[in-house]
Amino acid sequence: MTTWRGAVGVPAARVEGPAKVSGRAGYAYDRPVADPAYAFPVQATIARGRVVSIDSAAAAAVEGVLAVVTHRDAARLADTEDAELAVLQSDAVGFRGQFVGVVIAETPQAARHAAGLVRVEYEQRPHDTELRADRPGLYAPEQVNGGFVTDTDEGDVDTALEAAAVSVDRVYTTPMEFNNPMEPHSSVAVWDPGEWDAGGGFAEDARLTLFDSTQGPHVVRSTLARVFGLPPERVRVISPYVGGGFGSKGMPHAHNVLAVLAARAVPGRPVKLALTRQQMFALAGHRTPTIQRVRLGAGEDGRLTAVAHEVVEHTSAIKEFAEQTAVGARMMYAAPNRRTSHRLAVLDVPVPSWMRAPGEAPGFFALEVAMDELAQACGLDPIELRARNDPEVDPESGRPWSGRHLVRCLREGAVRFGWAERTAPGTRLVGRELVGLGVAASTYPYYRFPGSRAVVAYEGGGRYTVRIGAADIGTGAWTALTQIAADALGCPLRAVRVEIGDSDLPAATVAGGSSGTTSWGSAVVAACRAFRHVYGEQPPAGAEAGADMPDDPDVERFAMHSFGAQFAEVRVDADTGEARVSRMLGVFSVGRVVNPRTARSQFIGGMTMGLSMALHERGVLDHRTGHVINHDFAEYHIATHADVVDVDAVWLDEEDVHTGPLGARGIGEIGIVGAPAAIANAVHNATGVRVRDLPITPDVLLR
Repeated sequence: MTTWRGAVGVPAARVEGPAKVSGRAGYAYDRPVADPAYAFPVQATIARGRVVSIDSAAAAAVEGVLAVVTHRDAARLADTEDAELAVLQSDAVGFRGQFVGVVIAETPQAARHAAGLVRVEYEQRPHDTELRADRPGLYAPEQVNGGFVTDTDEGDVDTALEAAAVSVDRVYTTPMEFNNPMEPHSSVAVWDPGEWDAGGGFAEDARLTLFDSTQGPHVVRSTLARVFGLPPERVRVISPYVGGGFGSKGMPHAHNVLAVLAARAVPGRPVKLALTRQQMFALAGHRTPTIQRVRLGAGEDGRLTAVAHEVVEHTSAIKEFAEQTAVGARMMYAAPNRRTSHRLAVLDVPVPSWMRAPGEAPGFFALEVAMDELAQACGLDPIELRARNDPEVDPESGRPWSGRHLVRCLREGAVRFGWAERTAPGTRLVGRELVGLGVAASTYPYYRFPGSRAVVAYEGGGRYTVRIGAADIGTGAWTALTQIAADALGCPLRAVRVEIGDSDLPAATVAGGSSGTTSWGSAVVAACRAFRHVYGEQPPAGAEAGADMPDDPDVERFAMHSFGAQFAEVRVDADTGEARVSRMLGVFSVGRVVNPRTARSQFIGGMTMGLSMALHERGVLDHRTGHVINHDFAEYHIATHADVVDVDAVWLDEEDVHTGPLGARGIGEIGIVGAPAAIANAVHNATGVRVRDLPITPDVLLR
């Protein structure tokens, strides 16, 4: 184990903070390139069909327009297996908003204006965008996101439910939700084509540089290399600063390919492309809507005898994405009989993708509200019910926990939050407001993905540089990796400079699944140890050593998850039905915390997104047109400062000795898990109204 010397665990200020607040931090679209052109897409206005004709004459006549590219003249891609990335390769339209063309011009204004002049005629075909649990054609995918099996069935669930002294059988729904990071998705594509070949294609020495807003520069590099038929070493992706992602920037999307195609159409000119806020609702992924049936059976003492969690959600007709919504129910509580299932409806909708805590966020809304309903049916305090069903080992794998302290989080949170003041539903009136308290448990798996490598170099004068191709999406990776390296090298924090955000740096896995710090940090520790082993405490200038992230045999021996308890106080106006969250508290068990300052920010950010999920966010799909009609911040509501009154996050002082050299588990996503359920449970405690469909709006409470 590394002996931590003082940098890890300290609330160090962000090392990139001065660059960000002074405007010196270079985000993708801001990248200065010589003589850039600008691209603006043309999008399909039908949900399904094909393009019959395109009239681009008016667009081409606009002053400053350099090219109008459609499926008729776009460069052919080397790999079109991923239909989302097969941009402008055919006349087929799979969802409203799909790219059917792009205009490249001297200015972004000219490109946008000209794109509006392109006239497209379609052969429109019948489309289907409506998710229902009783619709024909539902199917079980081969696996769900994360590589989990689709269905599980242990024991005899049906018999146990029939025999249960107390039971709950309810349906819960969550809507389409959309990632909206502060920085829109953007790319700047720069071709160095060498000499064009006779067919107008790229020569063997062609190189592509992409300045991109991404959670994984190495993932974008490998994907685009495959799509364009280039060796990976001839593709470079640079993303030192990223203004949020929440999963939507975890994998390449169609706009990446479109930017590169646009640059291909204007040889010698870099091309900048940034999606508008409205375009992101069709092109940057979304959280699938869910219909979840949860059945719980228990004895009179509240001990669970059966858990069944069955999910129906949608996927796109052009590309499958199966969210792992019921997976958390497999391990959360002790029950001898357990069943989970996932069924997909193939619809003519944009492609769903990752959104913060995919699976757990919507899944635990249903599971934890159902647990609250069971507690009420049993006449038990909701915290006591959860404590009675806390498993000694992982119910799914039978492995011991590397560190499960959920009950401690619940008990400590109850004291801090004043849980003893909770009254019977609908009985606490303060002025004109009904006040209620709610609680929910949360969890998130420990992910530590292989494939990262770090290199340490000594620059002389007591200065070290650590290089790894990781991405900081605002989470604090710049700072955390600096702290980890400083302690592993045994030098002051100021002596370490970290280089990240470039696929020319050593490989790093994607910033997703709350895995970044543990995966990259383990590689950094290994590289620092290798450096000291070779060069000792007084290395010569220019000394360098690297190492891959080491294996952790305990991953196969222990069940590794972070846990948390979420508490919410809700006040509901008795006349208008308007609900507001007056207090929130999260208590978490996540192993060692590398930087308390950035960690608290992550927890509170997740909890705020959970509040937004509970009270505001809902994508409204017009089934007549396949169009998400509230595709902007005027009508797609998210939490604002006025909605977030008093939110606090604390964590247990601990180290998970089984999770590699850092002793840490992930923190980026657990904050959102459980937060919507805690708020929904608090709304019930305040009003006596049980809400099973998100978001919770005044009309539902007044009804």
